[in-house]
Amino acid sequence: MSVIKVEKLTKDYGHNRGIFDVSFEVNEGEVFGFLGPNGAGKTTTIRHIMGFSRPQIGKTTVRGLDSWTHHYEIQKDVGYLPGEIALPEHLTGTEFINMMAELRGMTDMSYANKMIERFELEASGGLKRMSLGMKRKLAVVTAFMHDPAILVLDEPTSGLDPVMQDVFIQFVRDEKARGKSILLSSHIFKEIDATCDRISIIKDGHLVSTFISYEIRHSERKEWKVEFLSREDFERFLNEVNQTKKINLVSVDEEVNQARVVVYDYDTRKFIDELSNYSLKFISEIKFTLEDYFMEFYDRRICHSEKGKVGEVIAIS
Repeated sequence: MSVIKVEKLTKDYGHNRGIFDVSFEVNEGEVFGFLGPNGAGKTTTIRHIMGFSRPQIGKTTVRGLDSWTHHYEIQKDVGYLPGEIALPEHLTGTEFINMMAELRGMTDMSYANKMIERFELEASGGLKRMSLGMKRKLAVVTAFMHDPAILVLDEPTSGLDPVMQDVFIQFVRDEKARGKSILLSSHIFKEIDATCDRISIIKDGHLVSTFISYEIRHSERKEWKVEFLSREDFERFLNEVNQTKKINLVSVDEEVNQARVVVYDYDTRKFIDELSNYSLKFISEIKFTLEDYFMEFYDRRICHSEKGKVGEVIAIS
């Protein structure tokens, strides 16, 4: 069952800025990744989900309630962490936490105290003098201290050091294990790859792909780097590749007699058998990552034979 639903959402700011016909769902109990660089349309989409902006076309719903007309009810059950935070500088961190608890009608602070301890938040100091990292920790604590069932995270680790980024990733995993539904918007591959069940990639306001993250980690498409001991073997291998459809050539580096090829799982045994006919310096598998898949949309490349230039996979017939 979908907890968050975005249907044909459009907000056109002119000059190709905005979001266009965006549709996706966040299912109950899953972590859904929303991946794209700054300016791609992630925050605009999230502002509509939270009811901060009215759609021109389409709609967004949370638990079946329209985000724009029922934003007050929706926000009671959602923990929202914005990408950019603005805090009242005249308060201390502790005063801000108490103010947010009072606004939410919270009487039990046990979960909030666990969050403070987990993220090593020093809340006693004034907000005006707090570091960016400490302000981000404070925003995390206050966004989730009421233990909401739905988390909406917009660039959540921005400003956190690497140690706290890992703490946050584990927090997301733990919240998922507790049954939370989570929308995680980010441009950081590590946190998306480590936490998300499904992922949508957004480019220039348009969704260009939605997929199950497992399919990337366990793709049947394998890329190999092969370096030959002799020029003769290298050229003979390239000639063989030109005569078969079992091996897809990605790039070659003639200076070191090296080729990068793609082979699908069902042809791997034949590929290895074929290589036994050559003298090799080495062979290694190049893992296909989320970043590789992402760059297929953001860095369309053409196959070259010059050193250092690689390209889209092309079938050699």
